[in-house]
Amino acid sequence: MGESLAAVSAAVADAHRREWGYVLAATVRVTRDIDVAEECVQEAYARALTAWTATGIPLNRGAWLTTVARRRALDLDRRESTWRRAMPLLVEADAHRLEEDPGETVARANDDTLLRDDRLRLVFTCCHPALARESQVALTLRLLCGLSTSEVARAFLVSEPTMAARITRAKKKISTARIPYRVPARDELPERVGGVLDVVHLLFTTGHAAPAGADLVRRDLVERALDLARILRALLPEDADVAGLLALILLTDSRRATRVSEDGRLLLLEQQDRRRWDRAAITEGLALVREALSRRPPGRYGLQAAIAAVHAEAPRWEDTDWRQIVALYDELGLAWPSPVVALNRAVAVGMAAGPLVGLEAIEAVAADARLESYGYLHSARADFLRRLGRVTEARESYEKALALTENEVEREFLAGRLGQLID
Repeated sequence: MGESLAAVSAAVADAHRREWGYVLAATVRVTRDIDVAEECVQEAYARALTAWTATGIPLNRGAWLTTVARRRALDLDRRESTWRRAMPLLVEADAHRLEEDPGETVARANDDTLLRDDRLRLVFTCCHPALARESQVALTLRLLCGLSTSEVARAFLVSEPTMAARITRAKKKISTARIPYRVPARDELPERVGGVLDVVHLLFTTGHAAPAGADLVRRDLVERALDLARILRALLPEDADVAGLLALILLTDSRRATRVSEDGRLLLLEQQDRRRWDRAAITEGLALVREALSRRPPGRYGLQAAIAAVHAEAPRWEDTDWRQIVALYDELGLAWPSPVVALNRAVAVGMAAGPLVGLEAIEAVAADARLESYGYLHSARADFLRRLGRVTEARESYEKALALTENEVEREFLAGRLGQLID
């Protein structure tokens, strides 16, 4: 029985958010070429629009898409074997692998262990030290998570053309340098894990506060980041940075049920019902924070997790120890100099010492040109100006924040704050 085009379109869009990384990672095993794999996966999604309308939406959409993508990849390989022998190989081919039955893909796609292994291979390929760190993160977000180039560009605070060129160069480097598609040997993992942690962190933050769209949170990205963090924890149980990142994700995501009201409005930390926070996640996260901070000096993820822990341990908003948070941001600024860290510290200073001091701290960091297109800078400035009764300036800052914000839930919140301003 067929399905309506609207239902199929929604299912394909949902499968893109949830399954892209699985499908691409499995297809790369066949193509040995990232660009070809992307083309095969894109074709699989395009075919789904027609096929699912005629036959119905399959129960396992990822398996269906993987089967079609890998079947197309095998077909291309057989047709163009001469051409492919002249191209740099992404992985060492097994003699039998290219002859495997495409029908086995569904069984393989249902094997969670294999899917995780495929994704780790893709992550470590994209995070190879031959690539610049920013290219590692950007490429993995684009390939593993299926984020658009514009979404990745916003995460990096750069223009879309700049990000498109960066991704293209990184993919070319993988091909020309013959970077292998594999998880590094255990003795290589510690020196390679930093780039992967950056990827997982940015993946989580992109899902936790989606840069665009109708939803504040992209649960698929959050869940994928948590899954990868747990895999890394299993691989490197003694690594303090891995413990810190997993703690940060658990503690931050523990508030997921309270960040939006029943009618879809954004709820700030001071408005959230802390009784509904996930206590199991908080308990696990706090234990990991203690482990992460045992490293001297503590790493950036352990410090970020410690900041999240201060919020998690405060029974009420009024009990938040903002001075401790400022002190932790001071340490974080040394471990990870970043304009966003400086901005967050400025906000914490305002919470600890009052809006006027906070506004002065924000103006000090606003001189960094990288923050000019960062909507949160203008919304934070607007909030302190609002608290100080400087309505005209607050309105200007809220308008700037609105112009730079594409997430609909955040836009509605900012528009509401703007509408409440009275001269």
